[in-house]
Amino acid sequence: MSGPDESFLTNCLFFTANRLGRTITKIAEDAFAPTGLTPMYGYLIRLAVGTPGISQKELAEKLSVTPSTLTRFVDKLELKGLVERKVQGKTVLVYATAKGEGMIETIKAASRELRSRYEALLGKEFADEISKQLIFSSEQLEKQ
Repeated sequence: MSGPDESFLTNCLFFTANRLGRTITKIAEDAFAPTGLTPMYGYLIRLAVGTPGISQKELAEKLSVTPSTLTRFVDKLELKGLVERKVQGKTVLVYATAKGEGMIETIKAASRELRSRYEALLGKEFADEISKQLIFSSEQLEKQ
C-alpha cells in the first residue's frame, strides 16, 4: 500500500523555493559566522563600502528588502559602529565607518567561502545557471 500523493510538494514553486531559501541561508550563515554578521548585514556593508553615500532606498532595492526592513538593518549596523547615516534633504545616505571598512576583507572572504561551498555541491556551471534562472524568475513574477 502506497502513501498519500505528495507530488504537490515537489511540483510547487512556492515549496521548493522556500526549501532552497532555507538551505542556502544555513550555508550562508555558516560561511559568514567568522564575521559576526548575518549575510545580509555583510552584503549591506559591502554595498556601503563600494558606494559611499548610497541611499537607503537604493540599498533596499539592491538587497530586495522592504524599506522598513532595510531601516532595521541599518539601525543595527549603526549601533555596532559599522555604518552611519547622513540626511540630505529627504534622502538618507549610508556610509561605512572606518570600522565597517576594516571588515571588508573578512566579509569578502565569507562571500568567497559561501560561493565555494555551494559550487562544491552543485558545480560552478550549474550554480551560475541556477542563479541566472532565479533572477529571471523573480523578475518575471514581480511583474504581476
